[in-house]
Amino acid sequence: MKHTILLLLFALLSLNMIAQGPPITADKPIMLGGNSFTTKTLVEIRNTERGSVIYAPLMLHYLPTSNSLVAVHLPYTSYDLVDTEGSGLADIKVLGKYQFFRKDATGKTFRIVAKTLQSLPTGKEIDMMEISTGKYSGYYGIVSGYETLKYGISTEIGYNWMPDGTLDEFRAKLGFGLPLLKPQYPNKQINLYFEYTSALLPERDWYQLLYAQGIQFAGKNITVDLAVQLPLTQTIDVGRALNNSVFIGTRYTF
Repeated sequence: MKHTILLLLFALLSLNMIAQGPPITADKPIMLGGNSFTTKTLVEIRNTERGSVIYAPLMLHYLPTSNSLVAVHLPYTSYDLVDTEGSGLADIKVLGKYQFFRKDATGKTFRIVAKTLQSLPTGKEIDMMEISTGKYSGYYGIVSGYETLKYGISTEIGYNWMPDGTLDEFRAKLGFGLPLLKPQYPNKQINLYFEYTSALLPERDWYQLLYAQGIQFAGKNITVDLAVQLPLTQTIDVGRALNNSVFIGTRYTF
């Protein structure tokens, strides 16, 4: 009887302590319980041949149910580019996710969600991908994730449609998470992340393959993130290539 109780307790806790918090530059399909709120930010300092941009969004996420999420991202940006400089509101984004597949087992889980991200043209038209374009775009994709107590794998594939611009994009992401500490309760974990992003912009004939190395501290209801992203290969117009991006973020759930 004692062993049965311990096994049930372990199975319950393992779903909460599978533990990686969310990937840093990627996404994950695992959601917390319904009727929960998360406030987060992920500041990006992007350095390109054209200049530098700081992107600081305030993200407000709400889970009406355990398999659905709606969110709004209110971003501030500051930029110093060769052809323009300034600061202010970037493109506001509205996020929706719905988890349509879930399979759990002791100490592991696999889930898939449908995702859409609607970018509103509230920012200045500085032609900066995913930050401030001044044009409407809609992203539609599928995110999957498999997590165990020893590692996590996340994937994403989707398409960003910009009807009045030239930043249409085929996007694919692959991420690996590696917890460094043994599972414990209350949850405390240090995670390493290895994340790849592939972006093809057919109208501009641009291509990027990026790699991000990140580290994350995940507590009971808070995470702190740090990552550096570098290009592995890119075919982009002269003067527009990415040099590197630094990401600093935090998340609090209540």
